[in-house]
Order: sequence, then structure tokens, then C-alpha cells
Amino acid sequence: MTRSRLDRDLSELNSNLVKLGELAEEAIESGIASLIGYDKELAEKVIAGDKEINKLSDSIEADALKILLRQQPVASDLRVISTALKMVTNLERIGDQARDICSIVLHLCDEKYPYKLTIIPQMAEAVKIMVTTCIESFVKQDIDLAKKVVKMDNKVDTLFDTVREQLIERIKKESQYANQAIYLMMVAKYFEKIGDHAENIAEWVVYCQTGVKKIKWND
Repeated sequence: MTRSRLDRDLSELNSNLVKLGELAEEAIESGIASLIGYDKELAEKVIAGDKEINKLSDSIEADALKILLRQQPVASDLRVISTALKMVTNLERIGDQARDICSIVLHLCDEKYPYKLTIIPQMAEAVKIMVTTCIESFVKQDIDLAKKVVKMDNKVDTLFDTVREQLIERIKKESQYANQAIYLMMVAKYFEKIGDHAENIAEWVVYCQTGVKKIKWND
């Protein structure tokens, strides 16, 4: 009976983590849509929605602690619960960064961009896929998916370097757009951080399966 109850509690924990991941993905998607579409209303919706992410994060943390206190988890269960707690922290921060992106969008919406945004939307799409994949890797306990997330972070880092170089050049050549370029660089940096959080989750999934957090590429 105890094992059965523990399995149900862990299954519910997984379901709530998936829901939290979905909220984070939606925040990322809406954040980039508000940036591209000069959509203040959508940006404000993401900012307000961060409260829901925080509330669910708190609920998952409380449930995980209850499992530790009330059940009798074995070593493998403890790794699952530890991983879940780390995931919550990272997903909550992803929500915060999507909120911060939208706060910047509110400053950018009143001035049209003098050029088409291309790299930042690519970053946004990549990190959204990373978040989806790292959640899937946890649910399926799939180390190969986790490794895929870590590899994708290299792409995001490269895209960020490209954005930074382009914006620095723009500031040098068109100083009248300096403030806008700085805001866009901040947006790109937040997307890079989201990628880092997804990578962190992937590494914890590896820990959950192996007891070792560092991913080995030659196995």
C-alpha cells in the first residue's frame, strides 16, 4: 500500500512538473511574439501570468517535501524527488526571465525597429524546444534526450554571440538606436539564461538516472 501511494504521488508530481513546463514554454512563446509584434497587451499578460508559475512552483515544492516526510522513498525515489525540486527552481526562473523579457518589451513597443529581428527569434525557438525536451527527458527518464538539450545549448550560446556582435556594430554605426540595441541585447541575454536553465534540468535528469550530474559524451 505504501509503495502504491508513493507511485501515485510521484506520478502526480510528474504531471504538475509537465504543467509547469508548459506554462514556461507558453511564457517564452508569448514573450517573443510580443517582441516581434509590438504587443504590449500580450507582454502584460505574460508578466501577470508569472504569478501562476510561482504559485504552481510553490505547490510542487510543498508536495515534494510532503512525499519525503510521509512516505518511505528508496534511493532512486530520492533522486527523482531531488531532481524535481531542482527542476522547479529552474522552471520558476525561466518564468521570471520570460517576465523580464516582457518588461523590456513594454519599453521597446513605442519605437519601431529599424531592422528585422532574425537571430533573437531563433534563440527563442531553440530555448523553447530545449525546455520541452528537458521536461520530456525527465518524464521518460531518457538520458539521450537530456544530452540533446545540452548540445542545443551550444547553439543558443553561438546565436547569442552573433546577436551581441551585431548589436555592438549597430551601436557604433547608428548611435541613435543605442538604447534600443541595449534593450535587445538584454532580451538575448535572458534567452541565453533560459537555455542555461534548461541545460541544468537536463543534467539533473542524468543525475536522476545515474547518480552522476556531469554528462559524459563518450558513453
